[in-house]
Amino acid sequence: MIGVDWGTSSCRAYRMTGAGQIIARASSPSGILQVAAGAFPSVLRAIVGDWLADGETTIILCGMVGSRQGWVEAPYLPCPADPAAIGAALVRVPFDGADVWLIPGLSDRDEAGTPEVMRGEETQIIGALDAIGPSGLVCLPGSHSKWAHIDAGRIAGFRTYFSGEAFAALRGGTILGRMMDDAPHDSGAFARGVARSADGGHLLHQLFGVRSLALFGELTTAQTASYLSGLLIGHEIRAAMPAGAAVHLIGAAGLCGLYAEAIALCAGHAILVDEDAAAHGLARVGHARSAV
Repeated sequence: MIGVDWGTSSCRAYRMTGAGQIIARASSPSGILQVAAGAFPSVLRAIVGDWLADGETTIILCGMVGSRQGWVEAPYLPCPADPAAIGAALVRVPFDGADVWLIPGLSDRDEAGTPEVMRGEETQIIGALDAIGPSGLVCLPGSHSKWAHIDAGRIAGFRTYFSGEAFAALRGGTILGRMMDDAPHDSGAFARGVARSADGGHLLHQLFGVRSLALFGELTTAQTASYLSGLLIGHEIRAAMPAGAAVHLIGAAGLCGLYAEAIALCAGHAILVDEDAAAHGLARVGHARSAV
């Protein structure tokens, strides 16, 4: 089978055996925002056409390709959800030469009743269930970080944190960015930001300290970005992680490394999960669909 993780800015494809082993990979910068209306079939064929010619007949897609801005909208499946429920909710996509299926995103609601949504992360979580076990806490760092609770092998619920996009916006669009250099990660400044997140006072108040500390020479321009990152990630972790919890991290190694640092500083324990979790999840959902 072929599994495709198709997001906003890029597309990653995997050719896999029946047992889910990856035997070939392909990637493209053609994220959904770069694909013209009606061009999804031709873009997909350009990426996986050789595998189709070699006999593959099933393609499973996950990610923003199933959003309202993507190829076909796949309705959200409410939590709790397990691989079997997700496999039963796949959406068929018309495509000549192969059976193409979209994995639905998941939805939840927070304590106030505000909706939560994810697309693509559910597939990564499913691919990591063997490592996580029947219950546990999972974090997928990113522009919109997801924290999900696993219970009885199901994604029981999740919460989203705007930390990554907030960091980019604050650095690129506010006066705070004028105090920053493009410097390497500074672990000391990052740890200082994480520590500051435990202090009393609102995040909006603490953010101004990024500027004032630099004005008084207590942070250098090479340190301020790391301090800001630690402040935001620290607030996220303290809100999402129970004290002393083990957190399974799924995502790019560099960003997961930052979260692992911060989780340790917040008295948690980070466990890094295989970066191929999306591919494993695509295979697992593909098998679940076959069993329906």
